[in-house]
Amino acid sequence: MSYPIPDLSHTRATYLRDLRNVQPDADVDADSDHYVRATALASAVEGLYQHQSYLYRQIFADTADTPELERHAGVRGIYRKAATRASGSATFTGVQGTPVTAGMVMSLLDGRRYQTLTAGVIAANGAVTLTVEAVEAGSAGVVPGSWQATLQAPPLGIDSLVTLGLIAGGTDIETDAALLERLLDLIRRPPAGGNQYDYRRWALEVPGVTAAFVYPQRHGLGTLDIVITSGDGLPSALLLQQVYDHINALRPVRSNLFRVIAPTLLPVNVLVRLTLDGVTLADATVMVNKALAAIFAPLAPGDVLVRSQVEAAISNLPGVKDRRLFNPMVNVQPISDASTIQWCRLGTVQVELL
Repeated sequence: MSYPIPDLSHTRATYLRDLRNVQPDADVDADSDHYVRATALASAVEGLYQHQSYLYRQIFADTADTPELERHAGVRGIYRKAATRASGSATFTGVQGTPVTAGMVMSLLDGRRYQTLTAGVIAANGAVTLTVEAVEAGSAGVVPGSWQATLQAPPLGIDSLVTLGLIAGGTDIETDAALLERLLDLIRRPPAGGNQYDYRRWALEVPGVTAAFVYPQRHGLGTLDIVITSGDGLPSALLLQQVYDHINALRPVRSNLFRVIAPTLLPVNVLVRLTLDGVTLADATVMVNKALAAIFAPLAPGDVLVRSQVEAAISNLPGVKDRRLFNPMVNVQPISDASTIQWCRLGTVQVELL
């Protein structure tokens, strides 16, 4: 049973009660000197109780405030991961033989900027594809692919429009919840000489990795696949190499048969028709999208999307009297074999009236 923290009124009443016990004729009315002194004292005592309560919360990592949580984690060698820059590819066009240098900056219409990390030369087909990186760190730098960017101050012989490919791997600074999760994972599953939980923890230590999944013996005895994701999408090739290098420096000497790979996205389009009561189709569409996002969020690569869960989530929405789910028609079973592991992600959502 937890100790109840007395508030100001309770502390003041206790003080006045004890005062009357030793001085029965003492005036303890609301306008008396004793009442004023008791109120001032109770206010100070209440502050002390609150401070003790605050200190108690800092003792445990799962209730500690941000500075103390970071200290708990730091004692065990766990530190908050910084924001990372998204990276990917971009295709430049222009006159054959024109050099494209590293550090050239391009921007999207919304102001997001990217710069080249490598240099190249426009090939005979009039194009060259180079590695680029977001100028600002964070998830905002992620681009799904095939977006047009404008090159700032394009040199002679290079077109100003640049086609960005998939720009992935950008993540925001690690949240308190994610930092606490890594700390609790270390406490609950201490280092064990290179078991699958060790590999997962090592992968999560790399900035930019949001989730990691370990699959032992997927392509033979003694092998290990570590599948990582970044933000809500795929990791960049640079992040995959960084995770591999980090794990390679920590793994047991003889355990070198491991791979760090990205899942293959499996978009699942949803078509549902609804009978509504008291809500508009527009409002229902927003609620359906939120409900579906909550279902897809916890799915790991290789997990099956259960159709009945989609139906139940939609049926339980306020204002939905009836529904018919036309897509998906059955459970979505992603491919998971030695060469491919698919990851169910929410595709297009179409909500119509039944």
